[in-house]
Amino acid sequence: MIGGLGLEVGGRQDWRLVPAALVVWLATMAGLLLGWWWSAATAFAGVVVGLAVAVRFRGRSAVARWWRAGLAWSLLVCSLLVGLVGTLRLRAAEEDPLRRPAAAGSSAVVRVEVTERPKPVVSAGFGGQQGGVWTVVVPARVVSAVAAGRPVRSTGAVVVIAPAERWRALLPGQQVTAVAVMAPAQPGELTVAVLRVRGPPEAVSAAAVWQRVAQTLRAGLRDAAGVLDAEPRGLLPALVVGDTDDLPPQVVDEFQAAGLAHLLAVSGSNLAIVCVAVLLLLRTLRCGPRTAAAGAMLALIGFVVLAGPEPSVLRAGVMGAVGLLALAVGRQRAALPALAVAVIGLVLWDPAMAVSIGFALSVLATGGLVLIAPRWADRLAVRGVPRGLAEALAVPAAAHLVTAPVVAGFAGEVSLVAVVANLLAAPVVAPATVLGVLAAVVAPVSRWLAEVLVRVAGPEADWLILVARHAADVPGAVIAWPAGWLGGMLLAGCVMLLAAASRRRRLRVLIGLLLTGLLIVVVPLRVIAPGWPPDRWAVVACDVGQGDALVLATGEAGRAVVVDTGPDAAPLAGCLDRLDVARVPLVVLSHLHADHVGGLDGVLSERAVGAVGVSRARQPRWAWEDVRRKAQDAGVPVLQLSAGQRLSWPGLVIEVLAPDEKEVMPAAESDGTEINNASLVLRATTPAGRVLLSGDVELSAQARLLDAGVDLSADVFKVPHHGSRYTSPELFSATRARIALVSVGAGNRYGHPSPFTMRLLARTGALVLRTDTSGDTAIVATDNGPRAVTRGASRAPPGRAGDSS
Repeated sequence: MIGGLGLEVGGRQDWRLVPAALVVWLATMAGLLLGWWWSAATAFAGVVVGLAVAVRFRGRSAVARWWRAGLAWSLLVCSLLVGLVGTLRLRAAEEDPLRRPAAAGSSAVVRVEVTERPKPVVSAGFGGQQGGVWTVVVPARVVSAVAAGRPVRSTGAVVVIAPAERWRALLPGQQVTAVAVMAPAQPGELTVAVLRVRGPPEAVSAAAVWQRVAQTLRAGLRDAAGVLDAEPRGLLPALVVGDTDDLPPQVVDEFQAAGLAHLLAVSGSNLAIVCVAVLLLLRTLRCGPRTAAAGAMLALIGFVVLAGPEPSVLRAGVMGAVGLLALAVGRQRAALPALAVAVIGLVLWDPAMAVSIGFALSVLATGGLVLIAPRWADRLAVRGVPRGLAEALAVPAAAHLVTAPVVAGFAGEVSLVAVVANLLAAPVVAPATVLGVLAAVVAPVSRWLAEVLVRVAGPEADWLILVARHAADVPGAVIAWPAGWLGGMLLAGCVMLLAAASRRRRLRVLIGLLLTGLLIVVVPLRVIAPGWPPDRWAVVACDVGQGDALVLATGEAGRAVVVDTGPDAAPLAGCLDRLDVARVPLVVLSHLHADHVGGLDGVLSERAVGAVGVSRARQPRWAWEDVRRKAQDAGVPVLQLSAGQRLSWPGLVIEVLAPDEKEVMPAAESDGTEINNASLVLRATTPAGRVLLSGDVELSAQARLLDAGVDLSADVFKVPHHGSRYTSPELFSATRARIALVSVGAGNRYGHPSPFTMRLLARTGALVLRTDTSGDTAIVATDNGPRAVTRGASRAPPGRAGDSS
């Protein structure tokens, strides 16, 4: 195939452009990572090799001279191009005058031109891809800048981090002015500075007509997708144009674990589907090859405009254009030269692609489809496998095989279900994409027709979600692997050894027996007794019924802090046993309702406890006396905690945010609401990010926190009072959490969690996890932020009297 366009290839491949593409790629990568002079040195080496090839093979046969001449000239020309044009661009970026004030953290008034659509931040402290998006990242190019009162002559690339309001609506090509605080850019990039902006963009220029039309079409697709449920509603725009703003984080995590994350970004597959659909239509109408190719080229250009000039879109567009050109001139076997031309053109156009993981994956996947998949399909067909099924099996297997080392090195994990998941997903990707594109095109003209097309695409989106979810839930679907260059090279070596061994019949049989043994023995064991606790767990919400009990790892083996103990001792003791927690340096009781302190014996009686922390509140009185007596019997001191205190361990820091010394504590005649509002509010900093523990605070305590301007942003949010109705929407907006934990008992008599609160949480885009349906829920630290792992509900009893609704 050519770039995934479905063009058959066969026969001997033309490798002459491959060395030139490698020189361009490696020279640019060296220049970005090591310095511009390394780019010049690598290019010079390419020139030397090209001259040597030209001289060495001067006297060979005519065919050999022709082949070697192509190799030599391509090396010479491309090495000179990257040595002159590419190196000068890298040097200009490295020595850009804006870098110095950026390194000093200066403020500046800058006018920039937006180069890509703003992207919502999905990282620590800024979760949520729906209403919870508060910050966007805007790639841009400097038009003019004034730093420290002096003009700076720069046209370098910058990244603007700005509030989502108003900035989110900007389009590529628009120029804006803003006051920014500068910071140095990451090394190994063309970006010369990071601009942090607080205010709105000013002096905004008009966007190009075609950009406004594309924005209208994308908005039309999002609006039409509103007729679907939440998950397919967010998936369809992501599948069609890479718009993931409305996609729940849980779906993103599942697609990544299943090896289907490539479907959430515009890639060669999107363009392949659209172009092949147009080709088939035009050929059905008896158009010639060149006319059909021209029509497909127009469709390709239109799709690039629709999706926006993102790097992945441009990459896929260039590869598709080269493939269509090969078709138009009748060179359908020129897949490998087409890929090499795409690499050369893209890296020279945008040097940043040389260090892009997405670019590497795209090139490797296309190379696998060109070089490996046809051979595998032929071998399967020879062995009696139907041709269509053989190709369907060979394509995802080849793509996954060649990209696995890069994915493993980047993500530190290997997906064992990616091939099967892609095979199951493949039949519905094409119709869903075509229907989505048609819906976007007709939406401005006929809303009802767009909604009809979206409804037809809905089952396909549901199927993709189902495949991703079940694939991600397979025990051992993703295994940990060493990250970085070492991990990637290690897996590449394993793949090559496996490929070499599979060439011998006896070794193939041995490998087959070993894999079968793994499937028969290891997988059932993982199904029957899944590993718990998960590696790198930072926080666990224990399933203790109608109550709260959270365990925070301290970074020391066998030690953890416990926040609240649930209504009974047995469920909490079981949770701590499963986590292998033997020592508890601190037990924090957020307040004295029975569903938070009733299980204190489950910690004190079986583990070494350092202290019990409480707030100044002493109501209900019977509960306070019970806590004090149990702590005294166990020889454990009771500490009073208040706002401003900070407690730390090697892998955990806890800050007390409320209540402070000035807040009035509930009296003896106080009702349950006043006691709830006296809850301790804690912010824990863990390897998985920031965790906000809110006890049972209700509206008045929430308002005090918000009015005081307390920083409540967190990656993980323990929803107050078991998800009760008395929770402010402003609190959810202030936390901007990626994951929301609701500790609640199945079938409780209070109606927790409230449907109203659940709807508010759903609108933030946070992944909502409930202990009554998910059981023990662990928050795990990963390189991409916190991830939730659930153990399964044990259906602990709802709890006993003492909780206040």
